[in-house]
Amino acid sequence: MFKNLTPRQIAIYSALVTALIFTILVLMLYATIGEGRSTVIFGSVISVAIISYLVNLFFLKKYIYRKIKLIYKSIHQLKLHPSEKIRNIDSDENIMQEVEQEVAEWAADKQGEIEELKTLENYRREFLGNVSHELKTPIFNIQGYVHTLIEGALHDDEINTKYLERTAKNVDRLITIVDDLETISKLESGKLLLDVGQFDIKDLALEVFESLELIAAEHKIKLVLKDGANQGFQVRADREYIRQVLDNLILNSIKYGKRRGMTKVGFYDMDTNILIEIADNGIGIEKPHLKHVFDRFYRVDKSRSREVGGSGLGLSIVKHIVEAHNQTINVRSTPGLGSTFGFTLEKAD
Repeated sequence: MFKNLTPRQIAIYSALVTALIFTILVLMLYATIGEGRSTVIFGSVISVAIISYLVNLFFLKKYIYRKIKLIYKSIHQLKLHPSEKIRNIDSDENIMQEVEQEVAEWAADKQGEIEELKTLENYRREFLGNVSHELKTPIFNIQGYVHTLIEGALHDDEINTKYLERTAKNVDRLITIVDDLETISKLESGKLLLDVGQFDIKDLALEVFESLELIAAEHKIKLVLKDGANQGFQVRADREYIRQVLDNLILNSIKYGKRRGMTKVGFYDMDTNILIEIADNGIGIEKPHLKHVFDRFYRVDKSRSREVGGSGLGLSIVKHIVEAHNQTINVRSTPGLGSTFGFTLEKAD
C-alpha cells in the first residue's frame, strides 16, 4: 500500500497523520480544561490538515527536485543555469520510480559503452599487431636483399638481377598493403564517394573474366557463368568499385581453388535486388573461420596465404564496398567442396 507513493499521496498521508495527532492533543486539552467544542475542534483539525498537506507537498517537491537535479547532473553530465529546471515534478506521478528507471537505463547504456570500448581497444591492439606483422615481412626481405647486394652481390650476375626482382616484388606488396589500408580508411570514415550509375552486371563479370584469364590459366582454373546466367541484369551501383569486388572474389577463388577446378558466377533476381554469387570447388573454409573471413588481415591458411600474396585486406575491402552500397555479403563453405560468396546489388528499373 505504501510502496511507490507519489508526492501527493505522501503529502496526504503526512497531513492525515499530523491531523490525527493534533486531534488527539486537542481532545486531551479540552478534556482537561473543560467542555469541548466540537465545531472548533473540527475546524482546527481541517485547518491543520490542509496546512500540513500544503507544507508537506511544498517541501517534498523541493526535496525531490534537489535529489533529481543531482541525479540528472550525474547521469546526463549537464551544466545548468541556477534558474534552469531539469524537469517539472508532477505531484500525481511516481517520480522516484521514473528516475530510478532512467538511472537503470543510463547504467545499462554506460555498461554497453564500456564493453564497446573494451572491444574497440582489443580490436585496435590486434589491428596494430597485424599491420606490424604484415609490413615486417616484406620490409625485412627488402632489407636482406639490399644488404646482400651492397656487400658485393651487386656485381654477381647470377644473383643481382634475381635479388632486385625479389626486392621489387616485396616493394609491390608494401604498396598494395598501404593502398588497401588507405581504401579501408576512406570507406570506414565515409569519405569515399560512390559514383552510382546503371550497368549490366553480367557484362562487368565477363570483363573481369578477361582480365584474370592468364592467372586462371596458370592455375588451370576455368571461369564460367552458371547455367541460366546468360541473361543480363541492370543494377545501380558504382561500377568501378563493384569491379573491384568481383575482381577480388574471383581472384580468391582462383588462388584457393584446386588445379583443373572451376569458378562459376551466377545471377539471381530477388525482386528489388540482384544476388551475385561466386562459387568455386576449391579447398573450402572450416566453420570456425567463416565468421572471420571478412576481418582485416585474417588468413584462414596462413602458410598458403603468404605464398599466393595479397595484403590480407581484400575481403575486408569487399565487405566495406558492398555495405557502402547499403547491401549485404555472405559466405557459405564446406571443406573439400569449395566456397560460395554472395552479395546483393540494387536492381535498376
